[in-house]
Amino acid sequence: MKTGPLPDSSASSPADSELHEAIRRRAEEIYIRNGRLPGRDTENWAQAEQEILSEAAGGVRRKAVVVRVNGVQYFGEYQPEACDGYQPGEFGNGNVVPVRFEGNKMFVKRPNGKELETTIVKRIG
Repeated sequence: MKTGPLPDSSASSPADSELHEAIRRRAEEIYIRNGRLPGRDTENWAQAEQEILSEAAGGVRRKAVVVRVNGVQYFGEYQPEACDGYQPGEFGNGNVVPVRFEGNKMFVKRPNGKELETTIVKRIG
């Protein structure tokens, strides 16, 4: 996947570099999510830029958990205000956790017995 040109490093700040990298990563996610269609680099970049800048303006941070089930990694985003007190790190890396799926939703059983509801935004594998 091609990405846009890097900004002139003499005029860019670390924040500009981080923003550019966030847009590049989101454009790649869009490319993968849409079936790796060639020739859509500009459209993917424009969509990624709009999403990232919108999130930055609104102070929105994406929150997600990653779970591997039968060799497939599922990335499930959740809303912090609706997660019933879930704190990142409740699930240790490599721990076995019960998971159930309903459509594009993934429900991960937390150590306290409650479920964390997520929306699947990416699958790998």
